Amino acid sequence: QVQLVESGGGLVQPGGSLRLSCAVSRSIFGLTAMGWYRQAPGKERELVARITTGGSTNYGDSVKGRFTISRDNAKSTVYLQMNSLRPEDSAVYYCKAEFLGYWGQGTQVTVSS
Repeated sequence: QVQLVESGGGLVQPGGSLRLSCAVSRSIFGLTAMGWYRQAPGKERELVARITTGGSTNYGDSVKGRFTISRDNAKSTVYLQMNSLRPEDSAVYYCKAEFLGYWGQGTQVTVSS
């Protein structure tokens, strides 16, 4: 059974940092690019960042220079380091096994003073 399990969300003040983790089943991790997406209330789900199996990355325009995606192949885990957080970053964050179509359950990030 394929599993993607996110963790690391929470409440943080504006300007703060969080690191999200997504533990992925080993059976698929090495086969696919991984993506982080987010969805705020009343808005469509949007791509935050993506990393290929070779380590190439791309980011949504609103997070460039603030967020960093990485992957640890030994741990079958993908990370999202989020710095300089803003209230508009508040959303449920999901990881996705790109091209295979598997999603995690999501983790809530709230940026508020």
